Amino acid sequence: MGFDLDMTLADTRTGIAAVYDEVASRLGVVIDSQVAISRLGPPLDRELAHWLPPEEIPAAVALFREIYPEVAVPAHTVMAGAHEAIAAVRAASGRVIVVTGKNVHDAERTIAWLGLEVDEVAGSVFGSEKGSALARFGAAAYVGDHVADIEAARAGGAVAVTVATGPYTVAELRDHGADVALGDLTEFAGWFGGWRAA
Repeated sequence: MGFDLDMTLADTRTGIAAVYDEVASRLGVVIDSQVAISRLGPPLDRELAHWLPPEEIPAAVALFREIYPEVAVPAHTVMAGAHEAIAAVRAASGRVIVVTGKNVHDAERTIAWLGLEVDEVAGSVFGSEKGSALARFGAAAYVGDHVADIEAARAGGAVAVTVATGPYTVAELRDHGADVALGDLTEFAGWFGGWRAA
């Protein structure tokens, strides 16, 4: 089973906003952190392209990642139902991969901080780019909060399971072609049990 990280397993908004604010302060640039966290999902350099000229992005990425472990990770919280969702997969002798737009090091730090028990982490991929990691792992389904996670599932040959804990409602996720649209991960175990039985 594959899972996205930001706003699927982990609420990272407060921590990421704090890092954006610190980066903006240190570099003397304007970054609206609330706007930035409203569209979590794509890799960092894509978000910074909204705020900085291309030649300044690599240095900003490096600074962001330098600050992230100390400022962001301690502010991250686990999404409701995340531990239970992973436990349901494990109880069925399943394995769990996290496939995320976040870089692997910060993803692993976040996962460790939240005490999430996963088998593998793939990072710095978005949308259909996630498909190869899902296919290699053999994920039968991929759970995410973004419409791009539907593309990821399709690219990996997996069932597209979505949760309306990110920028999209259940109806919007269904309209974008999700195979399953849940309100949040507290509904996952019930769906998973029925799916396995079917």
